Amino acid sequence: MKTNKEAFRNYLEMEKKYSPHTVAAYLNDIVFFEAFNKDRFEQDCIDKVSYGQIRSWIVSLVDDGVSNVSINRKMASLKAFFKFLLKTKQIDVNPMVKHKALKTPKIVQVPFSEKELGDLMKEVSEASGFEEVRDRLIVDLFYTTGVRRAELIHLMVYNVDLSSNVIKVLGKRNKERLIPVLPVVAENVRMYLGERQSLENVIDSDYFFLSKKGLKLSESFVYRLINSYFSRVSEKVKKSPHVLRHTFATHLLNNGADLNSVKELLGHSSLASTQVYTHNSLAELKKVYGDAHPRNKR
Repeated sequence: MKTNKEAFRNYLEMEKKYSPHTVAAYLNDIVFFEAFNKDRFEQDCIDKVSYGQIRSWIVSLVDDGVSNVSINRKMASLKAFFKFLLKTKQIDVNPMVKHKALKTPKIVQVPFSEKELGDLMKEVSEASGFEEVRDRLIVDLFYTTGVRRAELIHLMVYNVDLSSNVIKVLGKRNKERLIPVLPVVAENVRMYLGERQSLENVIDSDYFFLSKKGLKLSESFVYRLINSYFSRVSEKVKKSPHVLRHTFATHLLNNGADLNSVKELLGHSSLASTQVYTHNSLAELKKVYGDAHPRNKR
């Protein structure tokens, strides 16, 4: 079993090119099911399980109060594992072949408004010193490029090209893409690089964004930073880098950008992923339509 899991890890890393975080999540789910199966059915090898045993785990997770979203993610891990075992001829039948995901409520992310972004950028317009200039640029890049949090954290100095005003980011499954940088943001990049040179001790020198100690930023730090800054101008419950990415896409679509262009900028592999952002654009369109059409003014 250990050999199968190691081979599965290599498959996820080398062939599927999943991130270390995703690989770890898949393997953890398999380990948890393995422990459940051993405890409940006294069976060591999960490559010989039936769907009934998997169903028992689902029931157990529901009883423990685990959300349907989390359960579906665990099932996706198992499904990928059994699909791999079938592909490598370790099993003859995939026990999850007829499994259907649990129903989950559709959650519509509420983007920040253009006013909220404008108010915040006014607040930070007079940024000075390394940390203030860096923080303003982080907000600016999230909003004007739509990068993911991991993409921003792993942005390298040599992938910021101010001669062409583009950045190269490494997205999901190690896919690279070029994103244009607005001239006003490029000026903030130059200011940040000037402040960056004042750091006394730079340890992670290849990384573009650094802490004042010269270290690569952590995911939790970037989340707290965005949450803190937007708490000044927004009463929305969810204030995160992902909401800023959502805001980037929504504002582009609201202002006439075509869906395919937004798809490329976001680094989505399919148009279906990008279409999620059209819900807010449609709401905006309905508002404009309702406010403008004479038949609605009686």
